[in-house]
Amino acid sequence: MSDSGIRSAAHGPLPADTTEDVRNRGAGLSAQVAVLPVGSFEQHGRYLPLATDTLVACALARELAGAYPVHLLPPVTISCSHEHAAWPGTVSISSVTLHAVVRDIAASLSRSGVDTLVLVNGHGGNYVLGNVVQEASARGERMALFPAAEDWERALERAGVATSLLTDMHAGEIETSILLHTHPELVRPGYESADFVADDRRHLLTLGMSGYTDSGVIGRPSLGSAEKGKELLASLTDSFGAYFSLLTEEKDTGR
Repeated sequence: MSDSGIRSAAHGPLPADTTEDVRNRGAGLSAQVAVLPVGSFEQHGRYLPLATDTLVACALARELAGAYPVHLLPPVTISCSHEHAAWPGTVSISSVTLHAVVRDIAASLSRSGVDTLVLVNGHGGNYVLGNVVQEASARGERMALFPAAEDWERALERAGVATSLLTDMHAGEIETSILLHTHPELVRPGYESADFVADDRRHLLTLGMSGYTDSGVIGRPSLGSAEKGKELLASLTDSFGAYFSLLTEEKDTGR
């Protein structure tokens, strides 16, 4: 589906489209799809920046905008990171606020003729996004949450990531790999020796991350590589094709 004519310009994490770019990209399409990266601002150990989840979500969203005719939006940079509150620098908003922000964005897009929204989520703690999509779908609106766990599993296999999604929870092989590929200048020394595993986290919602890790890391960052990061993004971009087809075909069939 890649086509230079649909590639969305971006400057860093911010889109550089003009209003004419958006109009032209949507011309002739059965549905206009917007992509909203949702990140966070939370600790990622001593070697990854607080903005890691936002950088990951933006990197993926830019890949999607380069391969599909979608409207790339600027990111939501602060979300629900309450489980990381014990670490300096972490900032959160309530789930109610995040829910309202996404709904307002979707409503604003709809008023300007973009009636389909995909939330590209970079932070696992944004549980409320699933509720936002469910409620929107029940109202007859077109919305999706990406990537799903199945998309990540496929990407891990393709990229040769050795650590499972369960084990590689935070600042591990996956996130370190993506940043080594997209923003190597932001990865500080120390990830090579920061591995820490805590697979049984059944009380995470009660205890927070500090109940399971002193460093803020749960995963195996030492296994990260730029090549794995590149393949992770490539696989996820391929997986998005099914979402794009579903969202645009729904309008064609009147469902």
